[in-house]
Amino acid sequence: MNESPEPRFATIATMIGDPTRARMLATLLGREYTTAGEIARASGVTPQTASAHLAKLCDAGLVAVRAQGRHRYFRLADGDVAHALEALALVAERDATVDPTAGKWSRGTYRPLREARSCYGHLAGRLGVALHDTLLERGSLSFASGAAHVTESGHAELLAAGIDSRAIAGGRRGVAYPCVDWSERRDHFAGPLAVAMLDHFVARRWLVRAEGSRALTLTATGRRSLAGWLALGPG
Repeated sequence: MNESPEPRFATIATMIGDPTRARMLATLLGREYTTAGEIARASGVTPQTASAHLAKLCDAGLVAVRAQGRHRYFRLADGDVAHALEALALVAERDATVDPTAGKWSRGTYRPLREARSCYGHLAGRLGVALHDTLLERGSLSFASGAAHVTESGHAELLAAGIDSRAIAGGRRGVAYPCVDWSERRDHFAGPLAVAMLDHFVARRWLVRAEGSRALTLTATGRRSLAGWLALGPG
């Protein structure tokens, strides 16, 4: 008789494996704070059902809640949860064609997600990968002991765009770190700097959020302002 203890991730897998909770987590992956009503609508369930599932997700440590007045706002518990969900998405897609421009990624609702989407507050998709590549190619970021740091030229470049990178506190992995993009099969950046940059892009309306989706749309102003960072054509 096998008396080995059940792996600790089994409980988490059960939480994530439920289709309704999976839709909820996918919704939260693209947003910082979301109300229970918004989550219910995005998941196609009643508010009562959403509340019951959210309680379970909070108890499991996958989701955090913040009360503000009469309202409660939900978000993923932390970056580790977001990265676990992205990793599962990568595993789920690994049997798909190795060319992300072919198949489903060129059609329907997948196409805008592949182009640009939010991933726990940072930019993912084709534009996120382009931003990652440019920052490294220009030497705006450097790596030491596995953590990313903004270089002097990088500070100047970011400040010229309106981002004070010196005011951004880095975590144990620095101000930014690579995160495998599940549609592109290449790295984009996660971390405090990546979050600050996306917040800035959205505040300037260089990128706008699609209603009810993680997709981000590049505006005409954004195309001009971000052309150098995102390797964009005149379009």
